[in-house]
Amino acid sequence: MYHEDDLLMLSALQHLLFCPRQCALIHVEQLWLENRLTAEGRLLHERVHKAGRESRRTKRIEYDLPLRSFELGIYGRADVVEFYKESHGWRPYPVEYKRGKPKSDDSDRVQLCAQALCLEEMMSVDVREGALFYGKNHRRLEVVFDDSLRQITQDAAQRLHKLFDLKFTPKPQYSKKCQSCSFESICLPRSIGKKRTVSAYLDRVLQ
Repeated sequence: MYHEDDLLMLSALQHLLFCPRQCALIHVEQLWLENRLTAEGRLLHERVHKAGRESRRTKRIEYDLPLRSFELGIYGRADVVEFYKESHGWRPYPVEYKRGKPKSDDSDRVQLCAQALCLEEMMSVDVREGALFYGKNHRRLEVVFDDSLRQITQDAAQRLHKLFDLKFTPKPQYSKKCQSCSFESICLPRSIGKKRTVSAYLDRVLQ
């Protein structure tokens, strides 16, 4: 179990799985660069967070809900959590809003699963499913929080804390997704040379 002072931002899990170097630049080196895509994503989240609260007989909706997990060592805010009334109480259903379209990696699913694990710890309930809403196609993608995804999420949280403990920024590895990253101009994924021995070792440690 982690202490209050040890908690790291939940959103860093998404950054870590998308790109460990981007994660370190943002959360370890405290850098931020914005481009059109990040600005659109920020505006989308701001609109959602300002929505307030909705309540009906069998459904409640909370926006911008604070979250934390001492087991994973993370804290953050959920874009939306829908609560559905059942015989034994209210069942949480987290919904995360994304600007673009579904990714081929697990980064978005892990971010949502981490929210579910926070809700389970905070409310002592089972959270079985949630959804990712993608602005590009205006559709929800349902996510089931099975054992495999939960394990991936727990492993990612451990890697995140290790990254912070080492205060280490991994070397870049160029790929197609670098073209849309706002950090490309300072990350320099095309031009930085081969990894040194120490950097290669630390990369392996963080796998």
